Amino acid sequence: EVQLQAFGGGLVQAGGSLRLSCSTSGFTLDFDDYAIGWFRQAPGKEREGVACISNGDGSTVYGSFVKGRFIISSDKTRNTVYLQMNSLNAEDTAVYYCAAVYLDCSISDFSLYDYWGQGTQVTVSS
Repeated sequence: EVQLQAFGGGLVQAGGSLRLSCSTSGFTLDFDDYAIGWFRQAPGKEREGVACISNGDGSTVYGSFVKGRFIISSDKTRNTVYLQMNSLNAEDTAVYYCAAVYLDCSISDFSLYDYWGQGTQVTVSS
């Protein structure tokens, strides 16, 4: 059974940092065969793509609002993907989800993703 577990959320002051982790297990193919994306959804807003990494070649994609503040990375020894978030502001408050898709990244088409984690709450106080 494929499982993705997102954790690392919490309450942080504006300007602060958090590192989210997405631990994966149970893939029928190799970890390298998947891309892992981070998405977020704030109350009353649509889900939006934050970042994605293709584990095979390490290529990354970021949402336009990230503006260099976040870094996505992958630890293949732990089958875990991280999202380092810096310079957080109140607009970053949301539930953050990680998801897996075969091979290639997309942060605009959520329907492509086959597996989703449970979400972790990020709250930024201003």
